[in-house]
Amino acid sequence: MLNNSKIIYLHGLESTSQSGKARQFAQLFPGMVTPDFTGSFEERMEQLYPILGDKKDWAIIGSSFGGLMGTVFTCKNPGQVRKLILLAPALLHDPFGSYLNLEPVSVPTVLIHGTEDDVVPLEPVREIGGKLFTNLKYIRVQDGHRLHKAFDELDWKEILA
Repeated sequence: MLNNSKIIYLHGLESTSQSGKARQFAQLFPGMVTPDFTGSFEERMEQLYPILGDKKDWAIIGSSFGGLMGTVFTCKNPGQVRKLILLAPALLHDPFGSYLNLEPVSVPTVLIHGTEDDVVPLEPVREIGGKLFTNLKYIRVQDGHRLHKAFDELDWKEILA
């Protein structure tokens, strides 16, 4: 059984905790944490650390820029993360390369990416994900960056289990 209070959704750069995906996840997993983040990457990470604290067993769902945040947190604090779900994560060398100088981790990670994504390119992200996560499941879906269609098609309880 999932502990919904140990699931956190990290929204994208121009998104909020009230985005469609955030609301859909909150409906599926009542009690999950869906904070708002603002500012630069560094400022957003400073906002994230007090929320996660030193608690363990987190399931982190990160979308786009939130995926970059989840990746950096997980690689720096693997003992706190039970599972990492990356939705079209912004794991790009430009302009985010300086954040990706991380050591690989074995945290179970699911990377979900749409073949029609016109914001974050598939192959560079898949390559970086493969280098950072030694326990990676890659799911390619027929969808765009926001993964609207895929949201309804995927079994989130199974993915987060």
